Amino acid sequence: MSTTYGTFPGARPRRLRTTPAMRRMVAEHRLHPADLILPAFVREGIAEPVPISAMPGVVQHTRDTLRKAAVEALEAGVAGIMLFGVPEDAKKDGAGTAGTDPDGILQVAIRDVKAEVGDDLVIMSDLCLDEYTDHGHCGVLDAAGRVDNDATLERYAEMAQVQADAGVHVVGPSGMMDGQVGVIRDALDQTGHEDVSVLAYTAKYASAFYGPFREAIGSALQGDRKTYQQDPANVRESLRELALDLAEGADMVMVKPALPYLDILAKVAEAVDVPVAAYQISGEYAMVEAAAANGWIDRDRAIMETLTGIKRAGANMILTYWATEVARELRP
Repeated sequence: MSTTYGTFPGARPRRLRTTPAMRRMVAEHRLHPADLILPAFVREGIAEPVPISAMPGVVQHTRDTLRKAAVEALEAGVAGIMLFGVPEDAKKDGAGTAGTDPDGILQVAIRDVKAEVGDDLVIMSDLCLDEYTDHGHCGVLDAAGRVDNDATLERYAEMAQVQADAGVHVVGPSGMMDGQVGVIRDALDQTGHEDVSVLAYTAKYASAFYGPFREAIGSALQGDRKTYQQDPANVRESLRELALDLAEGADMVMVKPALPYLDILAKVAEAVDVPVAAYQISGEYAMVEAAAANGWIDRDRAIMETLTGIKRAGANMILTYWATEVARELRP
């Protein structure tokens, strides 16, 4: 339509989408390998990696294959690796004692990875009891079968010490116990581990998307975790948890899961001056892989789109099972 003032429309945003080079130049957010952290599972007593059926391409590692995975992540430019230990079933008990055994599988794995990559890759460890308890909860139980918050904090303090002794750079308390960050910070400082950082699982929701993860760690969970993980309906609660974690000394904070909680991630990122992480969890991974396997979506595009969305919402760091693959794709 012509007018005496020229051609309508005068504003044409499509001019900035005309070529791949143009779109790359004006992109507002960019993924980088250093944004990514690889979660990895190491299982005690196996001779070969064990595939996780609900997470195609992800395995429970042996000690040897974990070392190899860490090197591959480092070479791809991944920033860090988050380790989860899977003990033999016979070693699980009500108190999760394998989690505080200096020779437990997670502590051994930390030492293995540290020996392989040193300080060139940030070594992180899951600080929680659910992998090690025979009931599958993230803490010890009281006489009524409820998770005992304060008794669990004592166990977390012990876990922090043995993980730090093993050489970890960052501990990730994921149990959602009240006061966990402060207790862990004190335990680290009192044992000469002032340089070990705490990545607080600040907003960890009671999500339906954890299902494949429970296979990955061999969880024996009885019941659910709704009395300590957050209600998906709540927002203000996350900001309260955030304030408490920061006051207790958290060095970094996390939102988990990622995609269903991008609004929470954005609010947290706007509110803080510490690094913010998001965990793209097992169910998020499994949905993309399953849909792609059925030919319903373009796998590679979907992976990049989900990660870009998490970055756009405010994450400085993203834990994703695609970390090494994506980092290789992003490198020049």
